[in-house]
Amino acid sequence: MELRKEKEVVKKPSLFMRFLNRVEIVGNKLPDPVTIFVILWFLIIGISAIVANSGVTAVHPGTGETVAAVNLLSKEQMQLFLKNVVSNFTSFAPLGLVLVTMLGAGLAEKVGMMESLLKSFAGKIPPQLVTATTILVGIVANCVADAGFVVFPPLAALIYLGIGRHPLTGMFAAYAGVAAGFSANIIISMSDALVAGFTIPAAQIIEASYTSTPAMNYYFLCASSVLLTVVGTFVTERYIAPRFDGTPYEDTGYDATAEVTGKEKKALKYAGLSVLVFVVIVVALCIGPNAFMADTETGSLVSSNSTLMAGMVPLITLLFFIPGVVYGVVAGKIKSDKDVAALLYDSISGMGSYIVLAFAAGQFLALFNASNLSSLLAIIGAEWLENVGLTGPTLIIAFVLFSSVINLFVGSMSAKWAIMAPIFVPMFMLLGYSPALTQMAYRIGDSITNPMSPIFTYFPVMLAYAKKYDKDMGIGTIMSAMLPYSLVFAIAWILLLLVFIVFNLPLGIGGSIYMTM
Repeated sequence: MELRKEKEVVKKPSLFMRFLNRVEIVGNKLPDPVTIFVILWFLIIGISAIVANSGVTAVHPGTGETVAAVNLLSKEQMQLFLKNVVSNFTSFAPLGLVLVTMLGAGLAEKVGMMESLLKSFAGKIPPQLVTATTILVGIVANCVADAGFVVFPPLAALIYLGIGRHPLTGMFAAYAGVAAGFSANIIISMSDALVAGFTIPAAQIIEASYTSTPAMNYYFLCASSVLLTVVGTFVTERYIAPRFDGTPYEDTGYDATAEVTGKEKKALKYAGLSVLVFVVIVVALCIGPNAFMADTETGSLVSSNSTLMAGMVPLITLLFFIPGVVYGVVAGKIKSDKDVAALLYDSISGMGSYIVLAFAAGQFLALFNASNLSSLLAIIGAEWLENVGLTGPTLIIAFVLFSSVINLFVGSMSAKWAIMAPIFVPMFMLLGYSPALTQMAYRIGDSITNPMSPIFTYFPVMLAYAKKYDKDMGIGTIMSAMLPYSLVFAIAWILLLLVFIVFNLPLGIGGSIYMTM
């Protein structure tokens, strides 16, 4: 009897997956990110000269001042740039944040604490639950401001290593949660206070008695956290995991199959106790009318001037550093201060490529800001949208999409909103929509394109982290991995906002959809 061999069925990639593969191929053919930033230097300088000589101006809606492009080719600007090359580098915001945070997180990893901790949980959590948890934690990590971008993605990579999955799947899921889900949360954070600080004065242009709170979007933010966790899990398992899980990656020496020894378990126990003590001390410093961690003027814990928020980076560093040292001492891996110093040196030694990227990116941002092109772009674009003539939900969607496009070129959430709030908040109020709705529409647009923009402040950070597992990693791979998150988050988030509008649901505490009479 002849046996027939069945043909192996090879599943053809979907059209969208082929599109993502194409984006990756094209993106990876682009020059090195350092080279891209250098090219952008000259583009910004050239464009600034053209725009400045053309006489294009705009009136800043907040200050009433006339904004014009600055010719960076002028003698004075070239002299100023040369004088500030070093300060442009050292003042690049993520540079200090990344290096300081790595002193704590890097030590905890190098001493073996993170590896032992992750081994303890390896294989105990279903992969789907790990993905959902990764997305949700990434979203919540925004409550510690920019530190979430630095700490969580590399930690998520280790978590996925521990359960036998590709580390980049976890890293990209975490980055999507932190970056694309930047304006969703279940906790009122500094970001809420920051945007409200521009929204309320803008609303008072129309209604002088208008008042509100940083919690005006809170209900919507909580609902968004749940929704984005669900759709983020879908995107990860449907589009990201198939492209990475099962593919090779650089050997980091991490062995997920090794058992945690009794000594390591004891060290983890004492490290956990040290974390508990540290958290109790921080919480105690937040209590009382004159709390150490509060803003000395307002008493707020979430304002940008509070000790808690302004000192979040060193606090997070200590949150890793203290248990890392305790673990090392108990596990016998730290015997003197020299061992601690050696671990710190080792933690920073791998950040060389990021430091070079930070130098190039810092010069670009300095040139872009000095040119005034970002302000012109935001003001002229806002005036154009105002004059388009759209109304109702269509206008809301157009505003979200407009904010997302502007976000590709102007990264700072507060800088954009400082310009846009005095235009759009009064405009939407005259159409019957509350400032809370306008603010939330802006925040959605400001979030969804964060992870896919190569000039986003933390894109170089992600690239440096990813190269640990793939030395040939290019910007095309990250962009193609982030594109599905941006697209699906945009669709889901806009639909959720439309549901709130249609059913006239409150957006938060004191945050309605329509203006109340």
